[in-house]
Amino acid sequence: MSGKSWMRACAAVGAALAVTMACTTTDSSAPSRPAGQYTPPPVAWKDCGEGFQCGTLDVPVDYGAPDGRKIALALIKIPATGAKQGSLVTNPGGPGGSGVNFIRTNGRAFGESLRRAFDIIGFDPRGVGKSSPVECLTDAQLDAYLETDMSPDDDAEMKQLTTVSQGFAEGCQEKSADILPYVSTRDAARDMDAIRVAVGDSQLTYWGASYGTYLGAWYAEQFPQNVRALVLDGALDPTLTAAETNIQQAKGFETALRAFTEDCVKQPDCPLGTDVDAGMKKVTALLEKADRQALKNTADSRDVDQSLVAWGLATPLYQKAAWPLLRGALAQAMQGDGTTLLRFADLLVEREQNGTFSSQTESNMAVNCLDKPSSDLAGYKSEAEAAAKAAPNFGEFIVWNTLPCAFWPVKATEEPRALRAEGSAPILVVGTTRDPATPYQWSKNLASQLANGHLLTYDGDGHTAYLSGPPCIRNAVDTYLTTLTLPPTNTTCT
Repeated sequence: MSGKSWMRACAAVGAALAVTMACTTTDSSAPSRPAGQYTPPPVAWKDCGEGFQCGTLDVPVDYGAPDGRKIALALIKIPATGAKQGSLVTNPGGPGGSGVNFIRTNGRAFGESLRRAFDIIGFDPRGVGKSSPVECLTDAQLDAYLETDMSPDDDAEMKQLTTVSQGFAEGCQEKSADILPYVSTRDAARDMDAIRVAVGDSQLTYWGASYGTYLGAWYAEQFPQNVRALVLDGALDPTLTAAETNIQQAKGFETALRAFTEDCVKQPDCPLGTDVDAGMKKVTALLEKADRQALKNTADSRDVDQSLVAWGLATPLYQKAAWPLLRGALAQAMQGDGTTLLRFADLLVEREQNGTFSSQTESNMAVNCLDKPSSDLAGYKSEAEAAAKAAPNFGEFIVWNTLPCAFWPVKATEEPRALRAEGSAPILVVGTTRDPATPYQWSKNLASQLANGHLLTYDGDGHTAYLSGPPCIRNAVDTYLTTLTLPPTNTTCT
């Protein structure tokens, strides 16, 4: 769980709810060359149904050897409906989220003024989806990993957790050794510059959510002169260590759980009673009960153990629109039936009901393990203890879920540091005050670290703001992306 930005959870819950969660022109001069002295060819777009166009773009596996082996990136776009200014490149987060699937699901939820002026483009980053995905485990092995007790109480549970985590890392090395060293965020940002050139834009216009903010910040750091307008929605803080990210994210989920509980106790169907503190204790008791004995499940043969209950609780916290469903799932679970919580957990990790998974869990691990150094096993034990104190309902699960990084076969490529993007155009950072997955403080931090960062605040709930927030946010973002006019300083939307 930890380290996952999980914009994918927003799309997943949105699909379950059947709801959408989600003038200056571009310089016409010739696009500059991307990093590595690699000049990509134009994308050959082809119709792929329902008004979408699809294509691929070959990029170097290793930008240090631009004439060597290539990865074919999968791309999709919705063509501009009016006088075209350029392209809006997007990333929905993860890492590991499919940008192609995101645009198919949410592309038409972008503002009308944006869609008139820009081709809306999504892509599967390297190692993700249809772009040479990282592979590590069979579907059955992924089930076993996700069902492992990630709040180990004794030596036997600790041994099991260590074994499956080491097996995850070894599986990635066995099946994906040729790509594992090349799926860093820095390399994915280089790919975005290749996309910019291939679609004919002299500068990049970009919207990135959750992990997509980290990708966007790395783009700006490497190519500040190529930034036209970047919206970083639900930001990560690049200065944090992996351990700090885990613990602070766990605290974010605790904040969101409390906000849900505060709302729940006001509702007639709330299974947590009428007192907030007592309601929080009931959630903790449910997790402890599932640790002693798994909940039943009427959908298939799987038991709903404590880890799956935790994932199931986390998923609907991404969207306030899902809170009524969480009330129902909790009422069911408190009677011993975890079927709905299990369905939420499956949505989070992109597990289909037939037992198959997308690549996102493996891709997510591969990118996170490469982007920042992780602790050894002893360090993880200390971090888990700290996380449990800071975030009793989520802390251990978030920390231990990243344990494969302790055994990762490829050394991390970066150290935590501020990304300044000196010399870039203004960059708009959007933060949500009670965001579960990317705490608001991270957006404040990134906006202050960027040399030309500007903060827009949504005082609200849920993960990221543009696609599911109020008109105030949408209008400010659309205006900035189309006209380069920033919202007034200290703007807060409710």
